[in-house]
Amino acid sequence: MNCFAFDIETIPDTEFGKEMYDLNGLSDKDIGNTMLFKHKQKTDSDFLPLCQHRIVAISVALRRGESFKVWSLGDQSSDELEIIKRFFDGVEKYIPTLLTWNGSGFDLPVLHYRALKHGIQAQKYWDTGALDNNFKFNNYLSRFHNRHIDLMDVLSGYQPKGRAALDQIAIMLGFPGKLGMSGDKVWPYWLEGKIKEIRNYCETDVLNTFLVYLSFEHMRGNLDKLQLQKELSIVKEAIRSEKKPHLDEFLSSWKE
Repeated sequence: MNCFAFDIETIPDTEFGKEMYDLNGLSDKDIGNTMLFKHKQKTDSDFLPLCQHRIVAISVALRRGESFKVWSLGDQSSDELEIIKRFFDGVEKYIPTLLTWNGSGFDLPVLHYRALKHGIQAQKYWDTGALDNNFKFNNYLSRFHNRHIDLMDVLSGYQPKGRAALDQIAIMLGFPGKLGMSGDKVWPYWLEGKIKEIRNYCETDVLNTFLVYLSFEHMRGNLDKLQLQKELSIVKEAIRSEKKPHLDEFLSSWKE
């Protein structure tokens, strides 16, 4: 198994907002809130267009060989360029199966825009067969290929009406789901300097995504019952060995 589950957390791109709306002299808080207000006025939605997001955390879970590890890229002081570059460097190095929940609709498009902004190259990720013929019929970009599996998209049968929240599916399967944090709290947490809490939240989302993936693999016959139990045990032992409070809380909320 060579899998790379990931999740991103974002805030309003205040640099963009300052230029777009001529908001020189305002604080990042005021610029971000103005962006959110203007968009809600126009669309009645609190969710900004994807090109107006700035990435502040990327968490990943790598299952490779007999090992499993979950972590956030870079450290608490890492800037956006560094963590995005680390993400695509990981794809280039391991050429894994990417696993997401709504990655096609959110995480990957945002990563595309931000990588474009920062001039980050990722040849393997963008290859559709020109560099490696194996990527012609199985690449990261095509919706129905398997190098990227958007679990929300696949499990809904690619139908918008069938989509579900990760939290609900995780809880349905006996996994912890969200533990007191949600995506709409990321901006307030960022303003309060709580980047550690944001990264911790992102890591638990990645764990939920990977655990749902294991259930999906069992459902489609790629893991039998004993193999599934082995995979779940590997995850449990890995996060137990980290001895981190947010992972301990996740483990204690995990039903047998």
